[in-house]
Amino acid sequence: MESEPPFRYRTELLPQTRQKHYRESSRQHRPISKSHKKPTGTDTSFDLEPLVYKSLKKKLPELRDAIDGYITPEQAGKLKVIKAHYESLESRKAELEELILALAAPYQQELAILQTAPGISSGFTAIGIISEIGTNMEAFPSAKHLCSWAGLTPTNNESAGKKKSVRVSKAGCYIKPLLVQCANAVVKSTKHPEMRNRYLRLKKRRGHKKAIIAIARMLLTALYHMLKNGENYNAELYQKSDLLPVDREITVEQALMIARNQGYKIKSATA
Repeated sequence: MESEPPFRYRTELLPQTRQKHYRESSRQHRPISKSHKKPTGTDTSFDLEPLVYKSLKKKLPELRDAIDGYITPEQAGKLKVIKAHYESLESRKAELEELILALAAPYQQELAILQTAPGISSGFTAIGIISEIGTNMEAFPSAKHLCSWAGLTPTNNESAGKKKSVRVSKAGCYIKPLLVQCANAVVKSTKHPEMRNRYLRLKKRRGHKKAIIAIARMLLTALYHMLKNGENYNAELYQKSDLLPVDREITVEQALMIARNQGYKIKSATA
């Protein structure tokens, strides 16, 4: 008579939906050998919540169950190797950051101006933008030329009178993703309604991708004028341009359309 297969092979004969429950029940009733007893003096009563990232705070009970155990000497050796590797990477990162900051030292005034713009609070983000477009805006005749160079404008692909693709060009492979990340950070915040409101209006008609490219171009246009004039970011310029004229007569249908474009939901006055 054949002997009973080991535990790890018996689970393969069960359906996948029952394997997890079978393992858990078997682990609870399996006797612990002397060589696998939890070593004395192991402290697992520390507070786990301050060590957990935000998104995992909802899973604290599961995390406590996951760390309820012990570490073998072999596992401790592996963790020491991983920790030493992580510390080495952090040291190399600090050396590179020190080198980058030394190279950016002559551009402190321009960096301070860029950091007043929305979405560019980090000094390394401002350094990345300056490393791509420079500080002398005389190289670009206008902000539109800069946006075209950065790949934030539609391409002009026309043949025999037929327009084909109008997608943004593939230029600006480094600065374009950086500006898109900044734009995503801006539209999620309510600190800059001049950009967030425009994003919400465009998103309804054109979708998220085209709307976020428009915000990235809007941001780059502001950076162009800030560097060219040596001025900090001024949100009032955009707020003034968003104001509707008061001396123009419009119909009720036009007023409703403007309200819908602003994100308002129209309901009856008797409701």
